[in-house]
Amino acid sequence: MHRPNDDELTLERLGYRQELARRMSGFSNFAISLSIICILAGGITSFHVGLCSAGGASIGIGWPVVCLFSLCVAATMAQVASAFPTAGGLYHWGSILGGRACGWVTAWYNLAGLMTVLAAINAGTYDFTLVAFGLNPPTSQAASIKTVVVVAMTLSQGLLNHYGIRLTTWLTDLSGWLILSVAVLLTVALLIVTRQYEWARLWTFTNYSGLPEGAPVFPKQQNLGWLFALGFLFPAYTITGFDASAHTSEETVRAAENVPRGIIRSVWISGAFGWLMILALLLAMPSVAEGVSKGFEVIPWTLRSVFHDKLATGFLAAIVVAQFLCGLAALTSSSRMTYAFARDGGLPFSGGLRRVNPRTRSPSVAVWTSALVSVALVVLLRYETIAAIGTVFLYISYVVPVAAGIYAHERSWKQMGPWQLGKWYKPLASISVVGCVFLLVIGIQPPNQQALWVVGGTAIVQLAVWYGFERRRFQGPPKLCAD
Repeated sequence: MHRPNDDELTLERLGYRQELARRMSGFSNFAISLSIICILAGGITSFHVGLCSAGGASIGIGWPVVCLFSLCVAATMAQVASAFPTAGGLYHWGSILGGRACGWVTAWYNLAGLMTVLAAINAGTYDFTLVAFGLNPPTSQAASIKTVVVVAMTLSQGLLNHYGIRLTTWLTDLSGWLILSVAVLLTVALLIVTRQYEWARLWTFTNYSGLPEGAPVFPKQQNLGWLFALGFLFPAYTITGFDASAHTSEETVRAAENVPRGIIRSVWISGAFGWLMILALLLAMPSVAEGVSKGFEVIPWTLRSVFHDKLATGFLAAIVVAQFLCGLAALTSSSRMTYAFARDGGLPFSGGLRRVNPRTRSPSVAVWTSALVSVALVVLLRYETIAAIGTVFLYISYVVPVAAGIYAHERSWKQMGPWQLGKWYKPLASISVVGCVFLLVIGIQPPNQQALWVVGGTAIVQLAVWYGFERRRFQGPPKLCAD
């Protein structure tokens, strides 16, 4: 039987005292990861990334392949989360299983990934809203208007997070139900209005590189197999953010059990419901070739082509609301990681970043810092590049502690949590590491070659900072210091 103070005792064993408000249920923990994954965000705004690579096969075959990989990553993360349920999540796992350097590197990649994904979500929401409702700001002022609107969106998400986990939890719970209900209704409605089921679309490989003309998603090339691999960025970007369940561990009741369940459930439910939804979109599309020519506008074009205008507008409005709530959940996750890393002195100005508002028991300074960094990224980088960088950063941070766990498993890491894979941990962890390396390779290909400089530059700076300064200063989490 679980007692109310069991979570606090577990946290104390890991070297921390309870500071954040522990009010999240198992469903709420699952809902926050489901909200960040948000198949109505990445699954909609990045649909053209899959379609404009190898065509329908990228949707029908590529999505489930990557989702199975994501499930491997999620399962191995879930086992570690069950053993170490802290707000630091992956950073603590890396530190405990692989040492200070491993934890420090994991923390920076995870933090950068979370903030980058938040930027991609809000930038994608803005772009999608313009296309969905036919809004055309003056060309000379387009960049300025986008910045102002994204700042306003992020500001509102920051205010909601600032006032505590109770309000944020209620909204992310609502977001979870909204995502699933809209996805189901949209899928059913699309299947009803589909005039002719061209099932071959689901497995037909077509080279759509160099399209749409004038703004190609991928440069023209002849290697169809490589194009299919590049299309993996679509599901890989969508199925990210499930580490949010880990980052809210210290706010979740029965964290050692509910956090791993939240991670696993959010991935397989998003993968299954998302696949059905995008298959329905592909089948309902009047013409795949014409859809490719629409590029980023393919989803609004499809809905307005097959539905009555009012119904299409209703679906598009619901998608925009879900995307906004996705950004809200992403900011929650990012701020908790900022707070946890600062709590151990891992960030500049850690003393301020670790402060918890005594009234709301929310890490308010971390909330606003995460919000400001994400806005800066929107100003500096294009949407597809932000999404690619965020995906690569997050998956690196996912598998670094998992890889450390392969070596530590049954050596230094002998005390498991109530949720574990047993003998399957090492094989699944190995698949996760190999898959992440491949994802890194495709994530830095043109037109996202800018990601190579960002990811490579980050690695070089990390090495210089660690060996030049942090190796002597940074002590890591309390459990590591005590050991």
